[in-house]
Amino acid sequence: MITVPEPAGPGAFVHPAFFYEDFEGYAAGVGAFVGAAVSAGEPVLVAVPGPRLDDLRESLGRNAEGVTWTDMTELGRNPGRILAALRDFADLHVSRPARIVGEPIWPGRSPAEVLEATRHEALINTAFAGRPATVLCPYDVRGLAPEVLADARRTHPTLIEGGSDLPNPAYTDAARVSADCDRPMPEPGGDVHRFAYAQGGLAEVREYAAAWARGTALSAARRGDLVLAVSEAAANSLSHGGGKGTLRLWTTVGPGAGVVAEIHDAGRLADPLAGRRRPSLASANGGRGLWMIHQLCDLVEVRALPEGFTLRLHMTTP
Repeated sequence: MITVPEPAGPGAFVHPAFFYEDFEGYAAGVGAFVGAAVSAGEPVLVAVPGPRLDDLRESLGRNAEGVTWTDMTELGRNPGRILAALRDFADLHVSRPARIVGEPIWPGRSPAEVLEATRHEALINTAFAGRPATVLCPYDVRGLAPEVLADARRTHPTLIEGGSDLPNPAYTDAARVSADCDRPMPEPGGDVHRFAYAQGGLAEVREYAAAWARGTALSAARRGDLVLAVSEAAANSLSHGGGKGTLRLWTTVGPGAGVVAEIHDAGRLADPLAGRRRPSLASANGGRGLWMIHQLCDLVEVRALPEGFTLRLHMTTP
């Protein structure tokens, strides 16, 4: 028997990790969670990797009706996009507690994607604090590495394991986990193109990135997306990163091959949720640049270290 997390009470947020070993256990746990929400008349979003969607729909039967279904491999290709989508769903149903199934980490994710998805899991607790919602996060204990499961224990206040929903003594403050995700990134191999910029040089940054991108396998449309993302990151350097920065560009090979643009400056990340929340139209700043970067790129790696702020922007090629 699977214990279903109690629905969030007024002002309460519930965020359990659900550890499963096979599809039978997965379907039973997620099904019990979704079925309880449907019976209570609560809105439900299920965001899991695509191969799971049809199987879950079938296993849920009539309880699948009225559920919002989303392929996490598309929504969460860049983990930095997920949080805003979950908040948007909850905001559509402010009169009722929302129930969400979100599976941001699955077997096959790259180490860089897993790290940013772990940061996302930690920041959920900050973004939803004081909101009446429940986000259930499934984890495949047979398919994921032990260190990934250990991090899942650090980012969830409660655990569903062996059929029981229990308080999690390993839960760690979101700020600490996010800081622990700021690990040094590996240096690129091969040719790296470098361009230093300062005040008044934003047009030159765009021209340099555009000229370099024309020599890659990116389509014309994706080259435009890359230049726009680089421009937004460089503009942030000029406004908030000490008035100067460095752009590096290179290509990658193998699985997930593509292009990478890295922007480094002397800035600080004052708000860890910047770019992960949909910016307000009324806001003069509001993190619009980082928000746009997350929407344009297939992966955004963020590092806020004492020596400065770094963004690595990834786009895959056909």
